[in-house]
Amino acid sequence: MLKRLPGYSAWLILSLVIIGLDQWTKVIADSSLIYNSPVEVLPILNWTLHYNPGAAFSFLGDAGGWQVYFFKTIAFVVSAVMAVWLSRLKDKSELILAIGLALIIGGALGNAIDRILYDHVVDFISFHWQNRYFPTFNIADIAITCGAGLFIVDALFLEPKRTKQNKTDSEK
Repeated sequence: MLKRLPGYSAWLILSLVIIGLDQWTKVIADSSLIYNSPVEVLPILNWTLHYNPGAAFSFLGDAGGWQVYFFKTIAFVVSAVMAVWLSRLKDKSELILAIGLALIIGGALGNAIDRILYDHVVDFISFHWQNRYFPTFNIADIAITCGAGLFIVDALFLEPKRTKQNKTDSEK
């Protein structure tokens, strides 16, 4: 049974795996897909190459260019803060939080690399139902979303238990 969290380097390796997988799939998508030409994979899934200069759902995508620098800065600041936070986690009860932070760091840096190299993010995964399309996304976006979900689960359900346990332990 896990008594302590794996070391900090294990979480950085998870973040690096996310970055590597994200960049690898984006290179494949960018080199093998034609922009905005869907390739059907399943009846509800296409590979469709899109470039997003904005954030989620193309937020600020047409803001004139300043947003690229803004999102680069945000990605690095948030990743640095989360990396410090991650380095301070020690207890096995923080496993879900640690995984969530590592996923968010990997996803944020994966998209930041795109912004540095291309001034946009490469997206290629496109889900749809009939003529209704969900915004196109990538592996980094999946990691950020899953990490945020784990972060929320930890905040709502696990952190209150840790706080209660710490309070009980300090009263003994």
